[in-house]
Amino acid sequence: MQIQDILAIAAICGLMGCGASSPNTVQNSKAAIPITNLSELNFQEEYSIRSAEYGTETKVFFKEGYRIMKTNALPNHPTGTFPNAGNPNSISAQDLSYRFPLEPKLSGESKWAREPGVALNGVKFEPETAERFVCETGEVYRIEAFQELVDLGLDFNHAHVQPTGAYHYHGVPKGLVEALDSKEDIVLIGFALDGFPIYYSKSNKYKPSYQLGKELRTGDACSYRNPKHGMDKVLKDTRPDGTFVSDWEYKEGLGQLDECNGIELDGQYAYFVTDEYPYMSRCLKGVFKEERPKGPPPGHRHGHHPPPHHHPHPHRQ
Repeated sequence: MQIQDILAIAAICGLMGCGASSPNTVQNSKAAIPITNLSELNFQEEYSIRSAEYGTETKVFFKEGYRIMKTNALPNHPTGTFPNAGNPNSISAQDLSYRFPLEPKLSGESKWAREPGVALNGVKFEPETAERFVCETGEVYRIEAFQELVDLGLDFNHAHVQPTGAYHYHGVPKGLVEALDSKEDIVLIGFALDGFPIYYSKSNKYKPSYQLGKELRTGDACSYRNPKHGMDKVLKDTRPDGTFVSDWEYKEGLGQLDECNGIELDGQYAYFVTDEYPYMSRCLKGVFKEERPKGPPPGHRHGHHPPPHHHPHPHRQ
């Protein structure tokens, strides 16, 4: 069975990406991802992405010093099946608008961001989750997206769905990387809220600077609860293994990337999404304003326990 490839229209250049067909795939977490070509688009300029197959509607234009993105946030590539055993939510169209400065400026500090950036197709990046273990002794352990303790229903794009229907990436957006069909190692995949670009290196050229901590955990009578199920776990005197945000620590110089998973390239600061922790920026170094969501917090399974607004990683050497 054949599916129509993505129709991508470049608003400035007047280019049209012809729809070369690719085979359909079973929509589950182990499905192969077909390649769709967006390589004719210059994403540093104004552009539009429309997909009859996936319903994607994303338009980017420039206005008053900003890169404006209007999007329904539907991905332009296959996804896993939702709802699933670990994620009870269905993907639905959103009505979102983002502004990225065309001339980004460093702020001189690293500031935590819940949603640090947006992919070129309008799907947001959100590295952390709203899930957590709470201990009677006061400790709160925020659960990472990539771990084996709690099933969060991630698909092959390292993504899942919030109760609002918003599909979002926690790691490398593999379907988008394939769709871009870049022959280069360094692929532009999005923009951070501060305006700096977000890249992915297919060769894993730039390494993060995080490692597992050595201090044993504390906390008695720790529990995880959501409306579907819960569990209790003894965390006191256990070793960090990557399950929780606090298991990780930043060590300057361990890799090429800084605490925000960024680096200066050819005189410009940029962020990288990586195959290794922290997977994507947990903080931003440029000037930005993060809009707070309306209504209840957008937790990943059931909307419980939003993370506090601060930089989550101790800068221990």
